[in-house]
Amino acid sequence: MSGRGWLARWPVIRQLRGEDGRSEAARSARTDALRPRTEDATTVARSICPYCAVGCGQLVYVEDGKVTQIEGDPDSPISRGRLCPKGSASKQLVTHPGRRTEVLHRRPYGTGWERLDLDTAMEMIADRVVRTRRETWEQTREGRVVRRTMGIASLGGATLDDEENYLMKKLYTALGAIQVENQARI
Repeated sequence: MSGRGWLARWPVIRQLRGEDGRSEAARSARTDALRPRTEDATTVARSICPYCAVGCGQLVYVEDGKVTQIEGDPDSPISRGRLCPKGSASKQLVTHPGRRTEVLHRRPYGTGWERLDLDTAMEMIADRVVRTRRETWEQTREGRVVRRTMGIASLGGATLDDEENYLMKKLYTALGAIQVENQARI
């Protein structure tokens, strides 16, 4: 018998193809009522999984501005539509009710933590980056044009994906930082 001949004769395959009288026994009203989670999506965005540096392609389905499903991208030359368990669960990064929407902050010389919303925390960070760049900017050094700041540095992690590392490098270069490293190279 050929290697695939037995598969075509397998009862479940025959039932699903409708090739035997028991095909309706393999179906139910509940099964017939099921619809794909992607059916009502208004847009589909191509992205890359955020969990590791492999860069598996993802299709992000969005309905009314909310992520409804994330699946592997079959056109991705890296993952060919497959995702690991972490990548398959990445929808929870943006939709899980337990997702953090605030940060803990301890003020200088403070003894306790206070909760801040993300917008406030981002404004505080942006203010500090701008102030540090302004205070530590060097236009020239020993008569040479350097246009840099030694007050800002970055040490990235290997858990960041290609998109994140690319954007971080662009940001730090635009700020004039020259101390940009990644732990994967150290």
